[in-house]
Amino acid sequence: MRLFIQLSYDGSSFCGWQVQANSPTVQQEVERALSIVFGEKITVVGAGRTDTGVNARHFIAHFSLEAVPDGSIAPYLRKINAILPPAIVAEAFYQVPDTAHARFDAVSRTYRYYIHTAKDPFARHSCRIWFSPDVEAMNRAALPLLGRHDFSSFEKTGGANKTDICTVTEARWEALDDTHLVFTITADRFLRNMVRATVGTLLEVGRGRRAPEWVADVLEARDRGQAGQSVIGEALFLEDIRYPYPLITIK
Repeated sequence: MRLFIQLSYDGSSFCGWQVQANSPTVQQEVERALSIVFGEKITVVGAGRTDTGVNARHFIAHFSLEAVPDGSIAPYLRKINAILPPAIVAEAFYQVPDTAHARFDAVSRTYRYYIHTAKDPFARHSCRIWFSPDVEAMNRAALPLLGRHDFSSFEKTGGANKTDICTVTEARWEALDDTHLVFTITADRFLRNMVRATVGTLLEVGRGRRAPEWVADVLEARDRGQAGQSVIGEALFLEDIRYPYPLITIK
């Protein structure tokens, strides 16, 4: 029996999603809770591998059960959440085909990166910058990112991807108020560190150090050394994941 589980988590106390030796990870905690509740060893496969400190409001993972529980599976959510640490919430189970894959079947993912420009005691998951960025210039700079491109200039060095090609369908900045703004980016896939490097590059334009046209040159260079510095992970959220088939909630 193949199931999708929807999660949300505060990544600040974890070393990313993927299981690591001697480091707390989200995957480790989810597998532990599921294994205890269902009474069998369970391995989950996530829709992606969020880095250290990165958060998720909508994360999908799949797993399989050897023994199918009697009755509805939905009540098991309460038991799972009682075991999971406060920073992780299991929100729903979805019925999917036995061949469904949380990572490879996803057709798009959306991330948002939050920034504030003035002291804010509540902005724990936002990146403080010390200048007022030119949002219009950053949106002009983001236009060349749209479409199908090689994004190796924005990938952490040492990656082992078979391809660095991604198709970006949305990349835009929005001012939430006078001191808070958010960058939203949607693509079919993301390279490691891609969003954080993209934000850092666009902020170089926003602070007037580079012209908007520079980003197109960075993209064409296919060289991580040409892009801006990566910003902190704590302000990054995985917001949405879409699949080509409906996800049917198990009541």
